[in-house]
Amino acid sequence: MHATTRTHARPGLLPALALGIGLALSSTCAAAAGPQASTPQVRAELVASVSAVEPGEQIRLGVQQKIIPHWHTYWVNPGDSGLATTIAWTLPEGATAGDIQWPSPGRFAMGPITNYGYENEVTLLSALNIPANARPGALFPVKATVNWLVCQETCIPQQVELELSLPVVAAGSPRQPGSPLVAQAAARLPVASPWQAELTRTASGLDLGLSGAGLGALKAADVWFYPDQWGRIAHGAAQPVKIEGDRLNLSLTPGDDPLPAGQALGGVLVVSSPDSVKGYVIQAGAATAAASAGTAPAVPVDEPTLGAALLFALFGGLILNLMPCVFPVLSIKALSLLKHVHQSPARTRLQGLAYTAGVLASFLALAGVLIALKAGGSEVGWGFQFQSPVFVLGVAYLMFVVGLSLSGAFTVGASAAGLGAALADKPGYTGSFFTGVLATVVATPCTAPFMGAALGFALGQPAPVLVAVFLSLGLGLALPYLLLSFWPALQRLLPRPGPWMERLKQALAFPMYGAAVWLVWVLAQQAGPNAIAIALGGMLAIAFAAWLYETSHGTAPLARHGSRGLAAAALSLALAGGYFGVASSAADATPASTAGKAWEPYSKARFEALRADGKPVFVNFTAAWCITCLANERVALSDAAVLAAFRDAGITYLKGDWTNQDAQISAHLADFGRSGVPLYLFYPGGTQIEARVLPQLLTPATVIDALAAPAPSLALALTPAPSKLAKE
Repeated sequence: MHATTRTHARPGLLPALALGIGLALSSTCAAAAGPQASTPQVRAELVASVSAVEPGEQIRLGVQQKIIPHWHTYWVNPGDSGLATTIAWTLPEGATAGDIQWPSPGRFAMGPITNYGYENEVTLLSALNIPANARPGALFPVKATVNWLVCQETCIPQQVELELSLPVVAAGSPRQPGSPLVAQAAARLPVASPWQAELTRTASGLDLGLSGAGLGALKAADVWFYPDQWGRIAHGAAQPVKIEGDRLNLSLTPGDDPLPAGQALGGVLVVSSPDSVKGYVIQAGAATAAASAGTAPAVPVDEPTLGAALLFALFGGLILNLMPCVFPVLSIKALSLLKHVHQSPARTRLQGLAYTAGVLASFLALAGVLIALKAGGSEVGWGFQFQSPVFVLGVAYLMFVVGLSLSGAFTVGASAAGLGAALADKPGYTGSFFTGVLATVVATPCTAPFMGAALGFALGQPAPVLVAVFLSLGLGLALPYLLLSFWPALQRLLPRPGPWMERLKQALAFPMYGAAVWLVWVLAQQAGPNAIAIALGGMLAIAFAAWLYETSHGTAPLARHGSRGLAAAALSLALAGGYFGVASSAADATPASTAGKAWEPYSKARFEALRADGKPVFVNFTAAWCITCLANERVALSDAAVLAAFRDAGITYLKGDWTNQDAQISAHLADFGRSGVPLYLFYPGGTQIEARVLPQLLTPATVIDALAAPAPSLALALTPAPSKLAKE
């Protein structure tokens, strides 16, 4: 195992679906086969330092991974992407197992992406404490559930079950040695550093200094520092080394989650020579920084309090009702309320509560998925599910079905009350609940004023706070209909029921069709033009299924069952064909050319190069599924006067497309406390690290005024906030 850089294809991370099922669908599991189990890429074996155990002693267990060439698994800090291996132990009562003891890692680089991990083979050790009451003559069973992510051009999450039974012998009994793999792995563990370490903050970054005997001999070796926490340094940035006598200095670049002031920097210093690879555990205490003269002090990013975040979320949810994503859905339910205006007040209030329950339950589920993905190491934000082409296709189908139902193409009876979007058009409590679910689904690609700060705050907080903010956002979304249902006086402000209601209901089908068309366009951005044919073919099959279902009413039982069976087959074809077709199309999609565009695609490397040269930069973080983003681009950022202002001032316009998951964009958003798009940043010329944050709703005048603003009153120092949620 060498610590020098190897170039492999960038690992591809699997898109997280709305309910987090993508990981499960793509995972590879190997059935338990005793101490050994294999997947196509990795052969795993459970080994022990002894052949038998004695009561009360401590032994070592190891999980060896033999990895096929050009693939790798991950260290405790996986770097820019990836997931560390985990081991869950099942042990006899009284036994305990320690944490994984990580061997010195290597690094794998592709462009700006650098990962830390292992290739070929690695053995992960853990200490096992045998209880004093273990009975000699019995067997001591050990089970391990091992999960890892193995990557080359693609990444595959895998799980194996390993089992090993060791005989229990009396203390002092003769026994054979255990597996030599354990001793070999122990020799590869990093040792405590014999040198004194200190960390100095400089104007350009961090300086890791080591002093002590023997450092001068490292001049001919490759030296690399691996931080044990994500984001403390830029994982792929060069680490220039300077050795003078018995003093070594490494220049480190701060990462996306910089080290807090006064905190020590921990990690492993790996020294590689042609003959050996040695790792040294480093804990570098902070020294007083020597800041360069003339460097402006950093201004921290303002972060709302919990109370402010809850209030912002409530107002943001209220405003979501006016967004084109949500308003037609709310209108549908308002029409239902008008139809039943003469029902008892108690029943009306229960409908309002059912709708609110549907919204809150959906937001609670969304918060749960985000928490789970954070815990699993994913970089997530608001609207994350729309980064999955399969999810986008599913919502497009849902909008199309809602439109068909509103147009009267089909009606669903009580026996099928659990089917699809037609639930939203039912007058009862079930319809109210599922209207709330539908409103939440279509609201997630939209953002509104006040939401950015609240969501950015929530996604960086513990799970209870995140849940509270999301429930406040849901309450804001549900509040208008809830108020209508609880206060009859407000209902009297609505127009009287009449034939116009049916015509309006049918008219509301067209915003649904429009939403479906827009989502198909989004799908084309994610999965290429072939996805359009797949989506339209699926909609044709859905329309055919709806027609068959509707025409089956009143027919003979045999004909009715036959028609509905054929409808179910057509629907299954649409769903299965859409899922597999879009997944395949997305894998083969190539980015569209940006030749002739007024903007350049955003990348961290390009952005940092422009800033290092002192050039002014305008950054537009957007997504094809973000309606606010598209409106701003059409109204303001494509305006001739705005583009002329960019050219005249020599401003480079970078467009960060977050339609599909992009870790670099996610990190940049998190630097400003944002969890979603849009985000508009203007960096004036000069090397000072500052940005002007523009409003979420743009006009040409807003952009031009921000470019011309002379004072830094709009400036926000780019002091990164924690952005790797999985590492909190």
